[in-house]
Amino acid sequence: MFEKEVNPDGVDKADLVVCIPSYNEADSISYPVKQASEGLVKFFPEVRSVIINTDNNSPDGTREAFLNTPTERSKIYLSTEPGVKGKGNNFRNLFEKILELEAKAVVVVDADLKSITPQWIRHLGEPLFNDFSYVAPLYVRHKYDGTITNGIAYPLSRTLYGRRVRQPIGGDFGFSGDLARIYLENEAWDEATANFGIDIWMTTIALNQGVPICQSFMGRPKIHRPKDPASSLGPMFRQVIGTIFSLMSHFDDTWMRVKYSKPTAIYGFGLGEVEMPPKVDVDAQKLFKKFHAGFDEYEEIWKEALFEDVFGKLMEIKGMKERVFAFPTDLWARILFDMGVAYRDRVREPDLLMESLIPLYYGRTFSFVKKTRRMSTQQAEEAIEEDCVTFEMTKPYLIKRWNGEL
Repeated sequence: MFEKEVNPDGVDKADLVVCIPSYNEADSISYPVKQASEGLVKFFPEVRSVIINTDNNSPDGTREAFLNTPTERSKIYLSTEPGVKGKGNNFRNLFEKILELEAKAVVVVDADLKSITPQWIRHLGEPLFNDFSYVAPLYVRHKYDGTITNGIAYPLSRTLYGRRVRQPIGGDFGFSGDLARIYLENEAWDEATANFGIDIWMTTIALNQGVPICQSFMGRPKIHRPKDPASSLGPMFRQVIGTIFSLMSHFDDTWMRVKYSKPTAIYGFGLGEVEMPPKVDVDAQKLFKKFHAGFDEYEEIWKEALFEDVFGKLMEIKGMKERVFAFPTDLWARILFDMGVAYRDRVREPDLLMESLIPLYYGRTFSFVKKTRRMSTQQAEEAIEEDCVTFEMTKPYLIKRWNGEL
């Protein structure tokens, strides 16, 4: 029999909530739950707190794994209705519960985290009791982990909204109870947001609310289920990038006025020794092949969606041999800007537009892998920063395209 909420200790008020969203995470959720409880006990001993698992009615026993994990802090299990999936739908349940509990601060951590420590709860929670309303994570990641963030989400959000938030879809973050109310009442909600688009949606709305935002050093690399960028992206790519493009229309009166980006405050220096992240293997040849395969399927859509000059340059790099292949950053920026305009104008069905972008993303990722193959993590990070500066320099092109001047 379906139960939306299981609240064994009858918790009705809490100042600090740690949330762990999930779907079929029975094999991994106990570890972050234990670490969260230890973090609450150690760093927030006087604060009324609770751990909440927001779940999609997982059939694999996630609920039992969560509730049966021994913890010193109380737990609440929340589920979407049977058949209702999506991380964003989990968060809608969470926003409602936060208002009900009158919570002041919320920390969110992924259910498949292997590197979480009790300190992560402190890093994400403490700024919320020190006048910040949104806390993004800052961790060392392998140069090929998070290629959607590195190649699209970070440079686009930074260029559009003028704030350098390095991990806008980090999965582990903190936000205030007041922001939870804003999220719940916001009307810019669609199917993509109800699924994997939720993280970038929350970051973007925080950026546009003008609330105090910081990034917090996590002290350890993010270690979770690693994914080869060349493997199938599934719906995540469509939903994350679709949400970015969708929000461009909601906030164009803001981003049209933003010329440059500024740094975002970093909370919690003094990490001591920084661990190196685990290696992420990339099948570079597969990326190159998938880029070329895209021309057979999507060339007509690209011709329709992209500005004539941009499409011409794309056709030029198509002819480059693997050994000398390069996908210039300014071309990549213009392609994303053109796709944002095409998404707004419904040049094609939105999901199809997002699908057509995937082979281009593969080509750009292949170019990045080639360029950074012999670079250290730090050098690759500097290359990403240079790419972001190129995006910002190319922004006048976006404004002209958006206003129909090109």
